[in-house]
This record gives sequence, C-alpha cells and structure tokens, in this order.
Amino acid sequence: MTTPTAEPDHRWAEKSPDPKAWKGRKGRSRRAAAAEQDAAAGGADRRWVDLGDGRRARASVDLKLLPRTRRIRAYLRWSDKGHSPTRYLGEVHHATRAENLAEGWRLAFAQGLVVPPETVRTSWAKSPAVRAVMRANKARDTGPERRLRSLLHKAGLRYRVNAKPLPTLRRTADVVFSAVRVAVFVDGCYWHGCPEHYRPARVNNEFWRNKIEGNRARDRETDQLLTDAGWTVIRIWEHEDPATAARLVQRVVREAAKTPQPPRCVGPC
Repeated sequence: MTTPTAEPDHRWAEKSPDPKAWKGRKGRSRRAAAAEQDAAAGGADRRWVDLGDGRRARASVDLKLLPRTRRIRAYLRWSDKGHSPTRYLGEVHHATRAENLAEGWRLAFAQGLVVPPETVRTSWAKSPAVRAVMRANKARDTGPERRLRSLLHKAGLRYRVNAKPLPTLRRTADVVFSAVRVAVFVDGCYWHGCPEHYRPARVNNEFWRNKIEGNRARDRETDQLLTDAGWTVIRIWEHEDPATAARLVQRVVREAAKTPQPPRCVGPC
C-alpha cells in the first residue's frame, strides 16, 4: 500500500530572494526613484491613476518581502489629499528589482488601475510636470471658490453654483444670485492672466500667450454681455482674501436687494 504524500505548498519559497530583487538603492534621490518608476512603467505618461472628478495622481509600484513566505509582493501606491491609498497587485518572482517593478506595472495595467496613456497625450502640455500644473488649475470648485461660498453661506446668502446667468448665453459664473442679478467670477491667476502672479510659459510661449489673451478677451466680452442684460458682475482673483471678497459680495447683493442698482462690473473687469 502506497502512503500518500502531501503536495508541496507553493505559497512558501524555499529561501529568501536576493535583496537585489526587491530592495531599492540606499540613499537614492527622489529624481532617481522617479526615473526608475518611469522606466519600469514604460514612460512617465503611463503612471497616472484616475481619482475621479477630473483628478489624477502619479502612482508608483512598491515591492515588499513577506518574511514568513519569503515571497515578494507588488503594490500600487499614490497620494490623494494627504492619504496614501494602496492596491495589492500580486506576487512577483524575477531576479532583479527592475524586472519585478516592470512586472508590477504590467499587473497594474492588466487590472485597469492605470489611465491609458493616450488620454494623457491629448493634452496641450509639453511635459508631465506642466500637465500636473494644468490639472491643479481646475475649471470649477477650486479652493478659493469653496472658501468664498462657505463664507457667503454663513452670512445667510443663498445662491446658485456654476450656473449660467443667462440661459441663452454659454457663459457660466461661479456664484449666481438670480433674484438680484449678481454674477460672481473667481478667476484663477494663471488662466485669466493675473497682473500680479501670471508668468508667461517658457515652453511654447506663443501658444500660451494667445491662449491667455483669448481668455482675457472672453472675460471682457462676458462682462459686457451680462452688464448689457442688466446684471452686476463681480470678479475676484483667486489670490484675494476670501473674507474681504465675501464682504464685497454681501454688500453688492444686499444693496441690489434693497433698491434697483444700475448694471456694473466690480473688480478686475
């Protein structure tokens, strides 16, 4: 009679892998670490994860050795509003760290955790760094907008957010007081060409100069169209103190509620 033997447990490695298979070089710079990730992913534009709401974050693959099983696991990590989400990708078994990082990225691609590079290459930006700055300058619900809205709400004012003052005009204001015809725009310093903080682009300068000048012209046209339609326009730069801006908006709205005011433009119009 043959005695049955147990099948080997493949979850356990016979010996620990060489540290070169998973450990990063000690004392390496942040730039060197980023270059290592770029090479493993197949390019810097292949390392983005989608956070939702139009936001993205640059991800990295981490390699960890599990002491008990003596196996290497790959994880995808990124940063989101002070948090560091982690997603387990799977085990990797190559002899070098570079091969294991590349395997980790292949797992991330296969699991659909990474944004396809084609969606990033459609950007006007010339580099990932410029793309990151452009994404930081959101079109709506920016930090200055939210702070202003919070102060206005605490003051007892009610309003519409990201709405068209005129239904027939394809222009959206950040805060709209329809009853008194007051439209508030919180302008980003970069996209609207703030005279204090805007700095011309060093790369593709002519394109960006025309782009910003076009935005300025559109702002002037919007102000004129709304004023002609009987609206009061308030423009606030994102760098302005939100408390001061909120007091200005309160004063204009409450004056308009008391007595009819002639249409005008308040701020950098």
